[in-house]
Amino acid sequence: MRGMMWICILIMFLSEAWSLDSVRRKAVFNLGSDAYLNCSDKTWSETMFVIWNIKVNNKSCKIAFSNDGQSEDTCNDDKSLRNTSSGQSYLHIPNFSTDDVGVYKCESAFKGGNENYDIDVTLTVSPNISAWLELKDNNMVAVCRAERGNPPANISWSYTGNLDSVKTQNDCDGFVTVESYMELPESVKPENLSCIVKHMSWNQEKTVIPELKKASSSISTGLWIRIVVVIVVPLGIFLFFLIKKPIS
Repeated sequence: MRGMMWICILIMFLSEAWSLDSVRRKAVFNLGSDAYLNCSDKTWSETMFVIWNIKVNNKSCKIAFSNDGQSEDTCNDDKSLRNTSSGQSYLHIPNFSTDDVGVYKCESAFKGGNENYDIDVTLTVSPNISAWLELKDNNMVAVCRAERGNPPANISWSYTGNLDSVKTQNDCDGFVTVESYMELPESVKPENLSCIVKHMSWNQEKTVIPELKKASSSISTGLWIRIVVVIVVPLGIFLFFLIKKPIS
């Protein structure tokens, strides 16, 4: 019974020590940028080994290196361990993409201790923004669109009026499109209205002035159909009977 008690105490001690040693961090990188992750600020003269256990969207792999020259790389991609000019180790991820999003667990052992981190690595992508005005049930509606960003953009208006709705579309590749709709009262002039878009990847917000949307091709096609029905068809019938009329 006493032996079991000591085992329980030991398990609790080890669990507490692990929770203290393992620190959770977050890192965000722009699409297409070079990403750099460090596990410790120790130099290789102080370090015994560094191990990266990586779990991304489509696979799990490991990259490790020790000061005796042994190394391991099961990722077999462009990720690699590199050193700074002062001899500190870091993980290099070139051309960061959606395939690199995931959890990067690292362990670094050095003389006198070790460091352990769980790093949640995410991607930020600038959305494409646009804004326009359109007629809906004889009312003027302003639309602002932030397309395929990550994380989702935040949209607001220079006029705080009747906000019809905000629609969010999550694409299968992780990008998000946000659309904001506002019905304009007659007292608001469209040229005085602007859409304000904020996103993590920008240092400052961006402003777009909505413009009247051009008539679609379907409207033009419908107009031509009406012209044919109203003018061409009756003219054709008149000519048909004129030709068929016998000459006296």
